Amino acid sequence: MPRFRVLFAGEAEGPLLRLSEPLSFWGGYDPHSGEIVDRRHPDRGARAAGAVLVMPAARGSSSSSSVLAEAARCGKAPAAILLGASDLILPVGAVVADELYGVRIPVLVGEVDGLGWENGTPVKVGRDGTVTQARP
Repeated sequence: MPRFRVLFAGEAEGPLLRLSEPLSFWGGYDPHSGEIVDRRHPDRGARAAGAVLVMPAARGSSSSSSVLAEAARCGKAPAAILLGASDLILPVGAVVADELYGVRIPVLVGEVDGLGWENGTPVKVGRDGTVTQARP
């Protein structure tokens, strides 16, 4: 069972969505639709709303935290975010989403390449940083 370091704790469940490259939420994620909109991103058009979003790293601006919080307000945020490299911006957005809107988005960091599941596999994130396959 993979265990990640917790940057912002919470429990979540959703289909896995693995991105092939880092994503900046600022300009790359539509908080009103939950869609990846960065024209240069190879996963453009994928919907991350409600998904356990897995990416090698976050990219870009400190404004990504406000986009993540806005997505939470709109009900279009990822259920959880798993990162391959530590980031401070997305956990700030998760804290704001929790404080302002009562939406908890766990943010974890660890060996994302070790997750052998395919996109769409239902996964569950635990408060302790465990990530397991959920029962369909």
